[in-house]
Amino acid sequence: MARTLKKEVVEAPRRGTGEAREHRQKLRDLNDSQVVQASLDGDARAFGDLVRRYDQRLLNFVYRTIGDRERGQDLVQETFVRVYRHLHRFDQTKKFSTWIYTIASNLAKNELRNRSRNPLVLFQTIMKNWDADHRPLEWEDTHYKPDDLFRKRHLRTKVEEAVKQLPEHHRIVFVLREMEGKTYEEIADITSCNLGTVKSRLNRARNNFAQIIAPMID
Repeated sequence: MARTLKKEVVEAPRRGTGEAREHRQKLRDLNDSQVVQASLDGDARAFGDLVRRYDQRLLNFVYRTIGDRERGQDLVQETFVRVYRHLHRFDQTKKFSTWIYTIASNLAKNELRNRSRNPLVLFQTIMKNWDADHRPLEWEDTHYKPDDLFRKRHLRTKVEEAVKQLPEHHRIVFVLREMEGKTYEEIADITSCNLGTVKSRLNRARNNFAQIIAPMID
């Protein structure tokens, strides 16, 4: 059902001619809140635009959290199903990105809890397609010299190994902050924690991460 919903909302804007293309461009020029309102007002193409905006971003986040891309795709599909069903309940005084990330985060956490294996044995395949140049977490200057590329790839591997050793509650805030670039306030909303807890967990996660990775790159 989730796959059907996403296919429909994505393909809807493809129908039509020049008028449809013009309408798609108009939607792309709107901010999230305006697109949400357009969807609520009956614009059949508006929800498809929200899917396009968040599909890959949510997949990256969920994949890094649970370590399984195929399952991550299923959870992202479920996220969009829930957003579609409950869009009328969304408080438009809040950020849509925070709301949809919260839904995806809750589904990812439930997935971890439901697994029979140890939830810390994660990230074994995470971030293999991670382009560090476009993530908030960067380990070297963006102006790489050719002979720096090997070291960059080596560091990326070590980052993967270190992150998978973080406890779940530390890993989630670490990924949201250091890899997704979320603000403390957004992380607090997504994880349903107060700012103090977020900062405390992030501080511990950073310290833990530093201790884990230090001997790997010494």
